[in-house]
Amino acid sequence: MKARELINLGVPKGPAIRLTLQLVGDAKRWGLSRMQIHDRIQAIVADPAAHVDDPEFGPLAKELAGETKPVKPFVHRAESAPWRQWGTNLDTQAIRQMQNACELPVSVSGALMPDAHVGYGLPIGGVLATRDAVIPYAVGVDIACRMRMSVYDLPVATLKGETDRLISIINRETRFGIGAEFKGSLSEHPVMDDDWAASPVTLIHKDKARRQLGTSGSGNHFVEFGTLTLDHPDLGIAPGTYIALLTHSGSRGTGSLVANHYSRLAMDLRPELPKELRHLAWLNLNTGDGQEYWRAMQLMGKYAAANHAIIHRRIARALRADVIADIENHHNFAWKETHNGETVIVHRKGATPAHEGVLGIIPGSMASPAYVVRGRGEGESLRSASHGAGRVMSRTQAKRTFTWSAVKKLLAERGVTLISAGLDEAPMVYKNIDEVMSHQADLVEVIARFDPKIVKMAPPGEKPED
Repeated sequence: MKARELINLGVPKGPAIRLTLQLVGDAKRWGLSRMQIHDRIQAIVADPAAHVDDPEFGPLAKELAGETKPVKPFVHRAESAPWRQWGTNLDTQAIRQMQNACELPVSVSGALMPDAHVGYGLPIGGVLATRDAVIPYAVGVDIACRMRMSVYDLPVATLKGETDRLISIINRETRFGIGAEFKGSLSEHPVMDDDWAASPVTLIHKDKARRQLGTSGSGNHFVEFGTLTLDHPDLGIAPGTYIALLTHSGSRGTGSLVANHYSRLAMDLRPELPKELRHLAWLNLNTGDGQEYWRAMQLMGKYAAANHAIIHRRIARALRADVIADIENHHNFAWKETHNGETVIVHRKGATPAHEGVLGIIPGSMASPAYVVRGRGEGESLRSASHGAGRVMSRTQAKRTFTWSAVKKLLAERGVTLISAGLDEAPMVYKNIDEVMSHQADLVEVIARFDPKIVKMAPPGEKPED
């Protein structure tokens, strides 16, 4: 059921609608039919007090009957949780968001990466450790967004000699945009045999997730062919220059629905939070809601990895090439880790894990390099690094500031063929990746460089989901 249907049944707008949508999802999981749900809601709206003990919709009846508990005042920490910043001239709003996050009673410590910019609640590039709590908006809307690279045994000359064929392969083997999916013969992956009943959201949208396997989404998501330059045999292959495929995307529509559902739930459970902290509402991990979100988040992590695996498998098959090395890592996630002798929940929203010796990928833009890195395990950063170059302006401002003629001129200078993208992803909207890397030399060691040559992103006009 949608919000409009509930309003038509008499459910008032606001918290009651959000609560009812959650309860409807639970009721479907418990086996109630659409007509049963419709009738129960209609009866509760007509006489809330008579249904406060309803096993499924009692919370709605109490809400409508005015029996909800009074809101307790929010109490700030006596002292902010410690945090450290990497990089200079960061957006003051992003810094303020990091400071806000460290005011939460569940916060333990934080870090702000050199690519930081404003997000919902926690800034993009924000890392936050909490105690026994997970913050859906500190994970992010695109749960488990990932980077993956495949290195091929093809001659580098293929990039120039077979450009049209490579473009055709990208166009054929994945899909871009909100709602993008495959029709007919769908991709298969063991992730679809996982427990999709982990959450009512994942259960309801399992078929949608199956149709979107192998798709790439919108916003800053991309598929790129380019050259990988390796000076040392760090990836198990000889030093040299190779053709590689680099992809960036996440858990697609289902991940977004999971994020939105549990973010709303967390905010409804924390009505005492002031406006500036509202998007930092948390779920306790010792509650059913917290455990349910945690399971759904883990599943979306596996699903995002499956998306990349399918894209890379399909493209390698189309190329008729062998993959001689591959690397992947993800961001927009929460991990249980031990820091300073304590088990904490580490949220990395637009930040890359950088544990000692762990490989990762940090991209720049469609016209600047990405770097393969090895983590140094720096404790003060919660063993994290940036996940990219970071934006310097909003999408709206980018569209007002730049022209396609200027973008195409820059791409031509860099030898980049662009299949499709929106002007809001122009290279100039990003920070200089080399400057960003210089600010985190104590967090990661660069071991290889990837230069994009053929790039595809969602076409203009698509709503971003990064």
